[in-house]
Amino acid sequence: MNKRFQILSLLFLGFSQFAFSQIKDEKLILDRKREPEVKKIEKKKTSIEAEKNYPPEEKSANPPTYDITNVPASSDFKTSIIQGEDISPKFDAEYQNNYFQLGMGNYGKILADGNISTKLENGMEVGGDVHFLSTNGLRKVYDWNSKQSTANVGLFLNSYGEKGKLSVSADYGLNDYNYYGIYALTPASSEVDLQQKTNRIKVNGYYDFYSNEILNDVRLKSSFLSDHFGSKENQAEVLVNLSKHGVELPSFDDVKFNADLGLNLETVKTDFDLLDKNSSQFLNATLAPKMTFFKENSYLMIGSDFSFLNAKNSNLIVADQVQNNRTFWFPKAELQFAAADEFKFYAGITGGLKLNSYADLLEQNPYLVSDQELRATETKYKFYFGLRGDIDQNIKYDFTAGFGKMNDILFFKANDLFNSTVDYNRPAYDFANTFSSVYDNGTVSEAKASVQYFPLANLALDAEVNFKKYLLDNYENIFNKPLVRASLGAKYSMLDKKLNLGAKAIFATDQTTNSFELNNGGINSNVFISSENRNDKVGGFADLNLSAEYKVHKNFSIFALGNNLLNTQYQTYKGYKVLGAQILGGVKITF
Repeated sequence: MNKRFQILSLLFLGFSQFAFSQIKDEKLILDRKREPEVKKIEKKKTSIEAEKNYPPEEKSANPPTYDITNVPASSDFKTSIIQGEDISPKFDAEYQNNYFQLGMGNYGKILADGNISTKLENGMEVGGDVHFLSTNGLRKVYDWNSKQSTANVGLFLNSYGEKGKLSVSADYGLNDYNYYGIYALTPASSEVDLQQKTNRIKVNGYYDFYSNEILNDVRLKSSFLSDHFGSKENQAEVLVNLSKHGVELPSFDDVKFNADLGLNLETVKTDFDLLDKNSSQFLNATLAPKMTFFKENSYLMIGSDFSFLNAKNSNLIVADQVQNNRTFWFPKAELQFAAADEFKFYAGITGGLKLNSYADLLEQNPYLVSDQELRATETKYKFYFGLRGDIDQNIKYDFTAGFGKMNDILFFKANDLFNSTVDYNRPAYDFANTFSSVYDNGTVSEAKASVQYFPLANLALDAEVNFKKYLLDNYENIFNKPLVRASLGAKYSMLDKKLNLGAKAIFATDQTTNSFELNNGGINSNVFISSENRNDKVGGFADLNLSAEYKVHKNFSIFALGNNLLNTQYQTYKGYKVLGAQILGGVKITF
């Protein structure tokens, strides 16, 4: 591992030296409106951004203001997991309008990706997006099938009216993969069926009023999910934001007042058709009033969340449906003192309720058995403080630390065999190769650091470190969550943006997991006897990824992508090794 870190360090050192050796004309030229191309620290808008012929005078008279806000580690990047890394070379918005690209690589990898949009005479904008990625998997590592593929097809519509902007989008996603992480026993046949498949349809609507007078925006979200084993889940959410912004207070010079009221109604219904056949239904209504007093870049925000949760759960073990009604109150407050643009000190307290759906769980761990107990995670309170700033638009940073109390913290435990009989005609999920959700109460201490650096107008560097430590009431260790995650990234363009280079390295420390050892050498040789280890380790990793795109013609580009170039077949979860070094090349047509 030391050698790999040395190689990684040399690569980044060489990349930096190459960037700084460019001609002097490539100085940093940034105006106040420039948005960073890296997503590690985003600018959060408090008013709608200006677009061509949009919006009308109500909002154009109040230009948008921005604050740096934190984004979770690896939020826009996935590791080289075997079911497919989303490795489309995305550099900035102009590269993602009206294009199609096709690529092929080792491990049988195929990439097809495209986006098209157009504006109609009535001012409407319509478009579509398609994405497909497949791999043959680790044929030399596993005797059984580890082939996996993902596909997404989406449509969207934007309409700019007299009073506001309407956005509607629809998306269909397919994930076809295998439960290939078998470590405790060997299947009798390499043709064993390990397939899992999920289908998800999402339809979203969003209306943003140009003026922040009373009705600010309305959002509608809905989705339907099904999988290979008959599970079904429906989600729907309505969010309404009411606000009155920019109220001047006569008694206080230069102090303004914002009033906001958020209304949120969310429902999730999930039914499983395997094993215990768990079924759950949640209805959560939230009222979130908020007041903000601000003077220049300093402010004081005071608010609360009031939630009412109706939860219904049932399964084969519990014959009757268990219903639970609860009300919650969560504190919300934040104080920021801006000594200068470079130094903004802030501190606050927050809390909230999060419904854990099957779809959300699959985003974190696709290797779940299709029968889960679903609960809502409650953050009773979380205290935090930090320092953030913008130094001459060359360096943007955000350092924060916090401590919180949580109930029903979600994590994943490995499953034992569901049928202990020595029977090799097993279903795909019964090889001790799946996971289930588990919950515990406890506290969490965390610290985050995010930095962006723009040494040149065509070079952006970013780094992020995330530390999170859990102390649980019942479990000695939290499973499958590393103590530290970190990432390093760079984006560089040259030759008048004809050549675009990208780099991303991600790191994670060891994580504790439970695992099982199986044997049938006892008195009854027809039954497996299992022993559980609750202090097993899944090793940490370093994953280096590089990308390059060269525009041969204004409408034609070639690209090359390298993933996991350190060639470490580390595990994301126990038994699930990732692809080794991957090289993919292709062509891209823009129009």
